[in-house]
Amino acid sequence: MAGIDHAPPPFFKQGPAPLALLTFYVAVSIALFVVDLRFKSLDLVRQSVALVVDPVQRVAQTPGSLVDIAQAYLEGLHSLRAENAQLKHAQLNSAPDLQRLQQLEAENDRLRRLLTVKEREKAKGQVAQILYTSRDPFSRRIVVDKGQQHAVTAGQPAIDETGVVGQVTRVFPFSAEVTLITDKDQAVPVQVVRTGLRSVAFGLGNGQLEMKFMPANADVQPGDLLVTSGLDGIYLPGFPVAKVVNVERDSAYSFARIYCTPVAGVENFGEVMILDPRQALPPQPPEAVSRSAGGEAEKGSLRPKKKKAAKGH
Repeated sequence: MAGIDHAPPPFFKQGPAPLALLTFYVAVSIALFVVDLRFKSLDLVRQSVALVVDPVQRVAQTPGSLVDIAQAYLEGLHSLRAENAQLKHAQLNSAPDLQRLQQLEAENDRLRRLLTVKEREKAKGQVAQILYTSRDPFSRRIVVDKGQQHAVTAGQPAIDETGVVGQVTRVFPFSAEVTLITDKDQAVPVQVVRTGLRSVAFGLGNGQLEMKFMPANADVQPGDLLVTSGLDGIYLPGFPVAKVVNVERDSAYSFARIYCTPVAGVENFGEVMILDPRQALPPQPPEAVSRSAGGEAEKGSLRPKKKKAAKGH
């Protein structure tokens, strides 16, 4: 009886051995990796594959994106409803004060017309976005997204919804640098609302201001509000600047140390309003000029003349 052949029929033969195929494919993969790394020869193939796969990927991500969009829409709708309710409540609470304020402003305008007093200049300006703060840790400056292309010039004041923020000091084509009132090189002419006392508030560089050269007996108290006096020709009068927080009086010194904190959010928020330049102040009256010139002449005439020494005979 012939021996049984255990070899599989030719129909089921699989070709080369699996280990040989694995070795071949690994070698080909390494070769393609090296060639692509050295010569970037597969970039076109990669881009073609990405072009084909990208629509499929987008379609696969569509359900998740729709869920995220719907969730964001519902959350935004809920927050908008809550914010709308709060704003309506705040509007109702502030309505009496706003109505009285409008009535007082109308009455003030009528009184000014009766007294033939010139109306104050109207504050106009443009809103600017704060881009970043100064890199110098010893200065208080910010950079906004309005510059020469928006007709911004050096010297224009900057305010927010609560008070004075600073003053434009440098202007670039598409941005501008604003020096805050708390900077050590900044000074703002101010006036105490309670007493009408005029002074100058100097920045200390640490987030505070100081009213310098004030007599020790000056009528200034903690809590007094300081507003711009308008005497510098830059700031319109009446803008809130700071509040007095501490007053140090020492009999050994002639001046008091009066420290203030800014009313505006000079270190907060993301937008400011850059006010248009004020109208030029009228020139000095000719009488005052001639009077000052005459005074100088009188002072010169009052100086004793040197007598000539008598010559001996």
